Amino acid sequence: MNSIDLFVKNWGSKNTMAPINADDIAELEAKFNAILPDSYKYLISTYGLVHSPNVLTKICDLNSDLCEVQDFLSLEDVYSLSKLYEMSGMPKGHILFASDCKGNMFCFKLEDCINKQTDSPVWFFDHGLSTVKKVSNSFAEWLNEFNEL
Repeated sequence: MNSIDLFVKNWGSKNTMAPINADDIAELEAKFNAILPDSYKYLISTYGLVHSPNVLTKICDLNSDLCEVQDFLSLEDVYSLSKLYEMSGMPKGHILFASDCKGNMFCFKLEDCINKQTDSPVWFFDHGLSTVKKVSNSFAEWLNEFNEL
């Protein structure tokens, strides 16, 4: 989980983050009837909801093609926004977990979360285009892309 720890060190805001209780994570998984990737659960159970406002500045400075992540969603928002975005045009079958500064979302495919996995691919929902595209083969690899900036 080194890339996750490094992401929080490099990009997490200095505000205190509260780790999320494993029982609350299990309750969210039950709502989706899914098992979230261990790598994602490690981030939120160890660090909490990471806010990374400086990623956008660095991406702009470097003229990078990466889609910036700004906020990891609360567990309540993970569930409610996943349902809301589906009603407003996002293809069904995604679990949102983070956003950029423009209302676009990062998500896992529900079908990837049926069985227990250490990691899962990360997908990007562009709300303007109502499209979902794969941006990384795994959550840890996705965070490591920001570490390499």
